[in-house]
Amino acid sequence: MPALDPAPLDFDHPAVGVVLAALGSALVVVLAREVPKIPRRLLVLMATAFLDMVGVLMLVPLLPFYVMRLGGEGVTILGTNLGVGALSGIVVSAFTVAQLSSAPVWGRVSDRFGRRPALLVALGASAVAYLIFGFADSLALLLLSRIVQGAGGGTVGVIQAYVADSTEPHDRARALGWLSAATNLGVALGPVVGGLSFSLGEVDLWPGTDEVKMGAAAPGIVAAALCLLNMAFAWRWLRESHRPAADHRERIAPHRALWKVVAHGREPSSRLIWIYAIAIGASQGTSAVLALFLAERFAVTERTIGFFYMYIGAISVFARVFLLGRMVDALGEAKLSRVGVVTLAAGIAGMTLAGSLPPLALAVALVPLGTAFTFPCVTGLLSRVVPPADRGLYMGLQQTFGGASRVAVPLFYGWAFDSMGIVAPFWFAAGLVLATLPLGIGLGRYAGRRSDAAA
Repeated sequence: MPALDPAPLDFDHPAVGVVLAALGSALVVVLAREVPKIPRRLLVLMATAFLDMVGVLMLVPLLPFYVMRLGGEGVTILGTNLGVGALSGIVVSAFTVAQLSSAPVWGRVSDRFGRRPALLVALGASAVAYLIFGFADSLALLLLSRIVQGAGGGTVGVIQAYVADSTEPHDRARALGWLSAATNLGVALGPVVGGLSFSLGEVDLWPGTDEVKMGAAAPGIVAAALCLLNMAFAWRWLRESHRPAADHRERIAPHRALWKVVAHGREPSSRLIWIYAIAIGASQGTSAVLALFLAERFAVTERTIGFFYMYIGAISVFARVFLLGRMVDALGEAKLSRVGVVTLAAGIAGMTLAGSLPPLALAVALVPLGTAFTFPCVTGLLSRVVPPADRGLYMGLQQTFGGASRVAVPLFYGWAFDSMGIVAPFWFAAGLVLATLPLGIGLGRYAGRRSDAAA
């Protein structure tokens, strides 16, 4: 592979503004056409998920920079020197360590007591975590903030179960796409709000001779306030979707269901969970080193990293709202998920080959397209092949296995970044994503199967 010598990216170039304006205009048109088709119950859930993701993405792009500020050139633990890449991987993984432990529990709690209470508790935990993040003055507190948020935030499976409760089987991939569109709109706007809150920290909030500034705590404070606002919104408008009293069959215990996924890997539910876990861990694990890669190769800073997340989020919304439903109708969930796997791998590998902004923008665009075609289809298929009474549990298990992957992979990517070069994590990611293709063979036969017949 020829050596690359890319120049720093010029975000003041008129073409950047034109592209972002075009994306924004397209999003407005697409949302105006598609939103009226969405059921009202899902709109409320989408609004809750959107506000939650804005808070999350306010801070995620800043994490590597906070690690650099608090960790310096690295730290030595038990005689082992950990560089900034490894430290960033540890901080990113801390959230998923707690999340993967709590996800099946929250799934079963939501099966027994309802989806709404579980979601409200998760939002409360996030508000506390954001405040800890804001006032963290050490790597230990930074880790604690991620652990607190993960422990209360293992509810992605609960949200997916809410969607499955509220839609017919043949509409679930489309509905999950709508939900993902809402969260990715949060991905697009969250980093921008985070950058603004970072600047807000330098503003004097108290008139007079004494200065009162939030400083580095500003992003955490603003995210916590947004989370509390979201709690109030969900308390008022989010309605329960699950009726536990209607489920009379004996429920499988979480540990038995987990072992079933491991020991019976050929079953459809197990294969779908493994596809999700490997692909999402391999692709999202690159977030631990993405900012470091962009900083070293293209001189991206904490004030400009938000442009990338805004671009990715905008394309994600477009793909999920406008393209996903049409592609599912044309190809089916199983085949489209395989198309998504190939597209996702191509985008991840393509970023390492880019030497300027246009090819980088093209490669980055393939990543949200690939994720839009892969994960809603895999989750929609999973909802068909498990009993309704265990839906929350299995959605939680999917997040547990995905969480385990997101713990291990960023640690490996951080080591690879420090030891093997800045492009190594991305080539490993592309290979792992492609390795899930054989697991999807034959899953098309379940596309027309209703989950309530799978008991």
